[in-house]
Amino acid sequence: MPADFDLLMLLWREGQERIDAAKPAQRRQLERVVDALVADLRRRLGVTVTTADIAAYYLSAGTDWCFQLAYATAPDTPEAWDVATVAGAAFARFARGALDWSGGVRQLSEE
Repeated sequence: MPADFDLLMLLWREGQERIDAAKPAQRRQLERVVDALVADLRRRLGVTVTTADIAAYYLSAGTDWCFQLAYATAPDTPEAWDVATVAGAAFARFARGALDWSGGVRQLSEE
């Protein structure tokens, strides 16, 4: 799973980079959706998760639910429905709170 997570994190960070590059008005809408997705991830997975847990959830659950929540959060902003962008940014942000994430890097156990 370490390689899977590393690849996924690269993908997710691209979503955040697209949000960072957005115009201010659009960025506010994108961030609203990301905030909603992160809150839903906390509800779905809890707060005591590892990066492996997050990657496994992403790979098993997919992102269809992200589109539905993005649409519900910003129904008049089609740009905010871009799942690659908003879900990616949400998963990247959520992963930064994982038990094995510290200082911007994944802390692998020595087991």
